[in-house]
Amino acid sequence: MQSSTTVLVYSDDANTRAQVRLAAGRRPAADVPPVEFVECATLPAVLAALDAGGIDVCVLDGEAVPAGGMGVCRQIKDEVFRCPPVLVLIGRPQDAWLATWSRADAAVTHPVEPVELAQSLAALLRTRLAAVAAY
Repeated sequence: MQSSTTVLVYSDDANTRAQVRLAAGRRPAADVPPVEFVECATLPAVLAALDAGGIDVCVLDGEAVPAGGMGVCRQIKDEVFRCPPVLVLIGRPQDAWLATWSRADAAVTHPVEPVELAQSLAALLRTRLAAVAAY
C-alpha cells in the first residue's frame, strides 16, 4: 500500500475546500492510505497541479466560478493523459446528468455530507490505486 495519496480540491470558495477536507478527514476509509490535500482556487492552478503529476483523485466544485467544476472535469478528461478519477460536487441531485456529461467518476451533492463524500472518495482512491498498481 502507498504511504499516502494526494487529493486535489478545486473551489473558488475556501469554505467549500475546508468542508471537503473535514469531511474526508485524514483517511476516508481504513483500507486506503492517508490523504494529503492540494487546494486550488483557479483553473490555471488545477491545470498546473495536474501537469506536475502526483494527483490521485480530484474533487471539483460544480458551483465554482468562473470555471465550474463540471466544465473543468470535461476539460481535464480530454486533455490530461491518464486523468485521475474525478468527484464533482453538484448543487442539486437533478444535476447528476450534468456530472455524467462532464465524465465525472462520481458526484455528491453540496453542501457536503461527510459520510457520503468519504465513501465516494474512498471508492475512487481504491480504483486509482488498483489502476496504478496495474501499470
